[in-house]
Amino acid sequence: MDWYDTVFELIDMRSFSNLWYWIALAVTWSSASHWVLGVPWDMAIRARKAQRGEAMRDFEDMVRINTNRILFVARESGLLLAGLVAFAVTSVALLGFVYDNEFAQAIFLLGFPLLLVAMLSVRAAHIIQDRALAGEALVKRIQRYRLQIQLIGMASIFVTAIWGMYQNMNANVLS
Repeated sequence: MDWYDTVFELIDMRSFSNLWYWIALAVTWSSASHWVLGVPWDMAIRARKAQRGEAMRDFEDMVRINTNRILFVARESGLLLAGLVAFAVTSVALLGFVYDNEFAQAIFLLGFPLLLVAMLSVRAAHIIQDRALAGEALVKRIQRYRLQIQLIGMASIFVTAIWGMYQNMNANVLS
């Protein structure tokens, strides 16, 4: 047995039966719900408790910086990014579900919900900037956005788990 066979025996390349895929899925959604618009959630909690003062100013500044960054990218290269992402997502979906490539299915089930989160980020940044939210209203808006991310994450994990079980049962029955 050469090193190639040893590596592929050690790391199962079938995505849904690989423990690392499930760890990556959990870490991805944990990180997505912790870093809301690029601002750590604990910072929002501290700002909500402080109501005024340095914690709230720091939170507002972080949100302002990140919303400006998100909206700048959306305005400057949004159309180009939308086209490239649409091409990539369509390619991965076709590879996965038409050509039955399990790795592409795993990437799609991990990436597509994150695309929804990215679109919600742009929307939330627009709302925050257009309404000039600050203080408690800003914390509530971030909290609502975090809840949306968590709901998308729960649905994503559920769908991925069901699809992964189906793929694993299908692979075991056919082999």
